[in-house]
Amino acid sequence: MQLRQPSVYMLTNKRNGVLYVGVTSDLVQRIWQHRSGFVSSFTRHHGAYNLVWYERHETLESAIRREKLLKKWHRRWKLALIENTNPYWNDLYSTLL
Repeated sequence: MQLRQPSVYMLTNKRNGVLYVGVTSDLVQRIWQHRSGFVSSFTRHHGAYNLVWYERHETLESAIRREKLLKKWHRRWKLALIENTNPYWNDLYSTLL
């Protein structure tokens, strides 16, 4: 699996908890940064460190477009997106390593 690839991702603090949608060119490094408190005061404040969904993209531009679209989605649509691929809301970070 190519680790450095543009990706859109969602973090949460618990099942059906707060959701954070982000975009990055290096998913492993970005999630590590969230967990270490180096980025996003939102995730730090809410303890949203569990990677529950991500999507790889060919270009950063397409990933950014998708992130902007997802941020406009209703919460129930985001929940359905997560549960379609990760019904138990497992933390997917370890699957990236």
